[in-house]
Amino acid sequence: MVAVRLSADSNGVLETPRDGDRMSAISRRALLTTTAGAAAGLAVAGCGAAGGGKQGAPRAQRTGEHSGASGARAPAKTVRLIGDGSTADTGPQPNQPVVDRLEPGQTPPQFVVFSWDGAGEVGNGLFPRFRKLADDHGATMTFNLSGLYLLPEDKKLMYAPPNGPLGASDIGYLSDEHIRMTLDNLRQAWTAGHEIATHFNGHFCAGSGSVSRWTPADWKSEIDQAVAFVTQWKTNTGWYDEEPLPFDYAKNLIGSRTPCLLGQDNLLPTAAAIGWRYDTSNPGGDQIWPSKRMGVWDYPLQLIPFPGHSFEVLSMDYNMLANQSHAATSSDPRNYPGWRSQATASYIAGFQRAYETNRAPFFIGNHFEEWNGGIYMDAVEETLKHIAAQGYKDVRMVSFQQLTDWLDAQDPALLDKLRTLEVGEQPPGGWKEFLGQVPASTATGGAGEGAAPAVTATT
Repeated sequence: MVAVRLSADSNGVLETPRDGDRMSAISRRALLTTTAGAAAGLAVAGCGAAGGGKQGAPRAQRTGEHSGASGARAPAKTVRLIGDGSTADTGPQPNQPVVDRLEPGQTPPQFVVFSWDGAGEVGNGLFPRFRKLADDHGATMTFNLSGLYLLPEDKKLMYAPPNGPLGASDIGYLSDEHIRMTLDNLRQAWTAGHEIATHFNGHFCAGSGSVSRWTPADWKSEIDQAVAFVTQWKTNTGWYDEEPLPFDYAKNLIGSRTPCLLGQDNLLPTAAAIGWRYDTSNPGGDQIWPSKRMGVWDYPLQLIPFPGHSFEVLSMDYNMLANQSHAATSSDPRNYPGWRSQATASYIAGFQRAYETNRAPFFIGNHFEEWNGGIYMDAVEETLKHIAAQGYKDVRMVSFQQLTDWLDAQDPALLDKLRTLEVGEQPPGGWKEFLGQVPASTATGGAGEGAAPAVTATT
């Protein structure tokens, strides 16, 4: 499902759809997403689909075979099973960076976050493909897991969506084989250092049950259910002999992206109340340094250059699709090479603009999909490879959790100064002069309210 913007401004950005707007459904098991039509040349925010490691991580696999990433074949360590054994506390997450603190006058690093909505594997090899890509290039990513991807379809009546009938879901349910594949990829992803966040459950974007209508209490119910499906998958499947997920999901979950990028205003009070540290549901923002809303870091999709057009496009694969093929997922293959190149060039232009000017963190959103011959997956891969090939020692491809740890460790006054830089604006006088006069602060955790304690280091 998508959040389509309907009235264009001078940048080609559209407004969020009103209730009742029609959206065309596509089989989730075929495409792992639902799309909606959009006018050509208009930026569209897309979301919803099943949806990386570091050096030394287990090899990526294309099937659901056991990986050895957790359980009996893992290095000897203390494992504390949680609840029914679906999850386990195995200690600090491996492959986490040391969190440093900028000094006055120091050039900030360029952060790049690749994130995936849905985080399910359905046998098309996309989850292991991008784990291996991240492993090959020292990157970590965020995987926003849809809780229903660990709930068998014959147990679907356990799901009570707000304002909807029991078991309803606009993304369907995975087969048992694909649930096993998803579990194996989640084990390997976490062990490699990636973040497992949430994309909630049923992915409702239209009608009376749309997440745009949900209250803070509705969001609390949805979150509780998403956590329960992940932390009780053994009870729900009966697979008690399977390895647990090697992390405490209820404790480690600190952020999300909503379906269709809708409903953030009512989600944030709940997110703040339960201690979440960030949200990525804002349906479009500029390439500037992020700030907090209600004490929660707000990481929007960003408008980036769109080669061949006078307007900019949001930094997600669906938005490329909407502008190139009017959201058609299977178009004339003769267009694919040009569209692939255009999408790649757009992502790279967004990266270069940030790196060469204000160093604002750069966010790219994705779905595990094969639209238009898989050209958007190719574009993401080529973008990551391009960034890695530059050899910039001050570029960090990280998860949203790792970015949040870094931001919370910085001096608030320094972050305030960084937020004064506009899109494409270089620091006046250079970084040494621009950040050299920032007054020291005794506080930590930028943007004031709700600041978390500074993070020193992890392993």
